Amino acid sequence: MAWTKYQLFLAGLMLVTGSINTLSAKWADNFVAPGCGGSQEHSFQHPFLQAVGMFLGEFSCLAAFYLLRCRAARHPDTSADPQQPFNPLLFLPPALCDMTGTSIMYVALNMTSASSFQMLRGAVIIFTGLFSVAFLGRRLALSQWLGILATIAGLVVVGLADLLSKHDSQHKLSEVITGDLLIIMAQIIVSIQMVLEEKFVYKHNVHPLRAVGTEGLFGFVILSLLLIPMYYIPAGSFSGNPRGTLEDALDAFCQVGRQPLIALALLGNISSIAFFNFAGISVTKELSATTRMVLDSLRTVVIWALSLALGWEAFHPLQILGFLILLAGTALYNGLHRPLLARLSRGRPPAEEGERERLLGGSRTAINNAS
Repeated sequence: MAWTKYQLFLAGLMLVTGSINTLSAKWADNFVAPGCGGSQEHSFQHPFLQAVGMFLGEFSCLAAFYLLRCRAARHPDTSADPQQPFNPLLFLPPALCDMTGTSIMYVALNMTSASSFQMLRGAVIIFTGLFSVAFLGRRLALSQWLGILATIAGLVVVGLADLLSKHDSQHKLSEVITGDLLIIMAQIIVSIQMVLEEKFVYKHNVHPLRAVGTEGLFGFVILSLLLIPMYYIPAGSFSGNPRGTLEDALDAFCQVGRQPLIALALLGNISSIAFFNFAGISVTKELSATTRMVLDSLRTVVIWALSLALGWEAFHPLQILGFLILLAGTALYNGLHRPLLARLSRGRPPAEEGERERLLGGSRTAINNAS
């Protein structure tokens, strides 16, 4: 079936905004500007403040939800599923996981390349599968176990490529290794978030935009308050500001004032996350979750290509092999091989409903997983 113009628009919007989200965060890290009090020029390394901006973007999804609800009130649709009453505090535990995982990933992005950051996020499949078996009582198919093994192999190859790549003064080998490990550790937290959402949130039939926006609200408020104690907590080598603390929001605002392009990068990060979530949810509804997974894989290619073109990282052929293995693992885990096998055997294609979004049994991702 041919795609409509609207479906093509949604697919393009998801691909573009998803790429902008990671690239704008990395772009901000590349800027050098003086901070407050006449401090020397230094890189813009403020991962927790960037995470606050991301949650602000997610929070804006609530506005989109209420706009859609007002529109639906004027044009009622009797076929739509009714929204069940729920306690918003149900979103607090997954929001805390999202806040922790996102913050760790922004710290890691300061230490490693954008393409490795995007590829290593594929580790979420491993922990999601294991946690779904342990805590939700799911039984994984053989293809899903093979997908997990392929993902592990792909992660090893990507990590090896990082070890063998040339490293500049900004990204030393020890920092790259630490960043890669932090990304994988963050995926454990993201997997816990997905289990919590599956167990406590989705049974209430909450609109995805409302879910994203509510988690964004919790994340924005809590992490904004945590910026105050972070201003005083020493962080040693993990600190990217002259004071050596976990986060220095004042220093970040001073750098933005002296280098306005940083504000443009932050605005790109905030706005792209909102449009990316909307586009991702719409792609799943209009097309399929498999299409959403394929577009997310294409996003990795776009980020990788642009990072190479901009000179942000050096090319290493092992990354191609690692990406292909990770892509095969993701395809196996999400059942993308089934339509291909059905065509090869000239059998009946699988029902389209089987491609619709699922959380842990297949191609579902966390409701706001877009970093």
